[in-house]
Amino acid sequence: MTVSLSKPMLARMFAEAAKLVREHCEELSRLDSIGGDGDHGTTMVRAVAVLEGDIEPANGASLSEMLARAGWSVMGVDGGASSALLGTFIAGMGDIELGEELDCERLAASFEAGLRAVSNRTKARPGDKTMMDALAPAVEAVRVAASSRRPIAAALKEAADAAAAGAESTKHQVARHGRAKYLGEKTLGHADAGATSIALIFRGFATAVAEP
Repeated sequence: MTVSLSKPMLARMFAEAAKLVREHCEELSRLDSIGGDGDHGTTMVRAVAVLEGDIEPANGASLSEMLARAGWSVMGVDGGASSALLGTFIAGMGDIELGEELDCERLAASFEAGLRAVSNRTKARPGDKTMMDALAPAVEAVRVAASSRRPIAAALKEAADAAAAGAESTKHQVARHGRAKYLGEKTLGHADAGATSIALIFRGFATAVAEP
């Protein structure tokens, strides 16, 4: 049973997340083309490539420093709001002292710090058809699991399920942010690309730590 996350396991989590984003690149760009520039998939592929490079076991920085640096690197990826907000979340995860390994409680606190950082940067909230519709419930699921003293594998599985449900819910929402907001009800029936990519990332996290 995985009771804590070390650098190698954290690197594996981000590697699995990157793998899924690459596999779904075309789908993410197709979703983005409905109300945006149609480049969300390629932007996210570049972003996760940066993450894989910065989050790796040989990095001599502490977990907090590593996440902060990786987040700032992702913010530098050209791609507009999606890479900026993902980078903000990752950097925000390092805003608190994490020590050498993360137990479920520290993981929840780290995710919450990341969500606060994103919330401070965007006015978007759950229900606005953005990445927040997947990110907020995923973070909340980890917090609930940690408070119930559930293992990390269970926490991340529940977070992945919550993020997927959140992304699915955006099909029934009207976009309120970005270029898509000008399309109004024409955005109904289509999942938000940002929420979908966040759901993929959390599914990757869960896959990496899943118990055999």
